Amino acid sequence: MIKTNKEEYLIELQDLCKLFNISDEEIVLEHIETNENEIYTNNFKLKLNNNDVEKTYSYKLDMSLNSLRKKSYRKRMVKNELYLILSQVLNKKLVWGSLTGVRPTKFTRDLIQNNETKDYLIEEVLEKDYYVQKSRAKLVNNILKNQRCIIRNDNLIDLYINIPICPTRCLYCSFISNEERTVKDKIDLYVDCLIKEIEAVKEIIKNKAYIVRTIYIGGGTPTVLSAKNLEKLLDKINFPVSEFTVECGRADTITREKLEVLKKHKVTRISINPQTFCQATLKRIGRKQTNDEILSAYSMALEYGFDVNMDIIAGLPGEKLGIFKRTLETVLELYPENLTVHTLSVKNGAKLKEDTSNLNEKEVIKMIDFSAKAVSEKGYKPYYLYRQKNQLGGLENVGYFRDDKICVFNIDSMEETNTVIGIGAGAMSKRVYNLENRIERLPNVKFIGDYITRIDEMIEKKKDFYN
Repeated sequence: MIKTNKEEYLIELQDLCKLFNISDEEIVLEHIETNENEIYTNNFKLKLNNNDVEKTYSYKLDMSLNSLRKKSYRKRMVKNELYLILSQVLNKKLVWGSLTGVRPTKFTRDLIQNNETKDYLIEEVLEKDYYVQKSRAKLVNNILKNQRCIIRNDNLIDLYINIPICPTRCLYCSFISNEERTVKDKIDLYVDCLIKEIEAVKEIIKNKAYIVRTIYIGGGTPTVLSAKNLEKLLDKINFPVSEFTVECGRADTITREKLEVLKKHKVTRISINPQTFCQATLKRIGRKQTNDEILSAYSMALEYGFDVNMDIIAGLPGEKLGIFKRTLETVLELYPENLTVHTLSVKNGAKLKEDTSNLNEKEVIKMIDFSAKAVSEKGYKPYYLYRQKNQLGGLENVGYFRDDKICVFNIDSMEETNTVIGIGAGAMSKRVYNLENRIERLPNVKFIGDYITRIDEMIEKKKDFYN
């Protein structure tokens, strides 16, 4: 149980406890904060594993910070102190120290832009002030150096179209994604509604004089659509961009006919996601693709000249370091332009949550550390990073690139530097005001059935949101 007299801290404190694998039932934490003349005093009383700890500390707030930065700074100080207490009581350190957020690189960039540190001091600040492991501090620094494509311009936008449908549902998946068999009778109508929203978005783009920088069709598995429906959809997307990505994801949905449609409509980048090259694991997690299908799809993608991203996951049920090594080595032999190494996240909405007995936190740390070294030796560099709740070991997902083949959309969306117009069920629109350092969000309804019946409502809300 966690008690605090500052409700704004509650989620942050809970998230930090979860990273230490402590549930609310296992801990009694009382936190009281007082303030006198901008000198903040915090008192922690903690009961855990028969340990009683009480600690008080104070800090002075920098009066030059604006109100938002003051609030952020106070949260950081509270988390830092709780991290030190838990680390001491449990004799455990976290690779990301006291940081709990999704975007460590965005957090770090904000420190620089708000003059709280200098870019050449980043590694030192992350290690000393936030207790981040040296290798992760270095990773953040390297990623910031590799994100030179960031352009802060409120007239530049990214277009995202969501196809929340998959052939089958993976064991670890918690997305609002539908198995194809459950929505088969709605797919044609869903594509019609996507086109209707696209046409409305074109008017918004025209009226606001927006410039589309990148297009990304994600999901789900967009190539679950037939070649005919892909043709119908892509025919309405005619913005002149240099980066157009479609997540193909599951190799069992990729055909030559579909790749020809993508190429015809100037798609430049696709994903083919093995997740693992262990056939037994693929069966265990509910992915019905075979290794032969993955290799065949990749070979076809090369014929058409697509840049390819491949995803793999560290920590899949039943896998140990040796199996993961073989998967990574196979991907590196294929040598795709981009590679994303995910750490398994045990999410509440996933079937995997029901049985976690085959998961090994110590093993997954070895996997991620091995991958960082192996991809570097092959000439890949990290260019984006994000974390998710309930990831094994409190670790991270990292995207790597070679030969300057960076996916700009991934950077824009992770660093939240550009406005995104989201189309489709479950799509999130984000309006970024760079000069004001402010972001507004507008979600579409999550479920395909609701989206179809409420498409006109979604369009009107979007018009209001961007006007």
